Amino acid sequence: MRFLPALVLDALLVLVFAAIGRASHSEDPTGFLITAWPFLVALVVGYALAFLLPGRPRRPWSILWGVVVWVVTVAGGMLVRVLSGDTAAVPFIIVATITLGVFLLGWRGIAALVRRRRPHGPQLE
Repeated sequence: MRFLPALVLDALLVLVFAAIGRASHSEDPTGFLITAWPFLVALVVGYALAFLLPGRPRRPWSILWGVVVWVVTVAGGMLVRVLSGDTAAVPFIIVATITLGVFLLGWRGIAALVRRRRPHGPQLE
């Protein structure tokens, strides 16, 4: 299960997003799971959809995988929030889209840069 570390990191970032959001509205940050659970459900669905995409190899740390996970996490999270009786105001949708985009794509972009800078194979001097 080589996608598990990426899933754990993404889930932690969703939890951070929820905790920061609650704290920024002077809400009890310990209730961040109330905010996070719809996005965590959508995150798992996003991983399943990214896994089913055609193409090899499947790399959970790739930008393409991240884009699929990001879009599904935001859209699915908002849908689950609304279906569960919570709200999804336009400002919240905008902030969630931007923040989760930075979180879910940001670490993948950094990983891509690190992989590109890493020497490939033995170096001859």
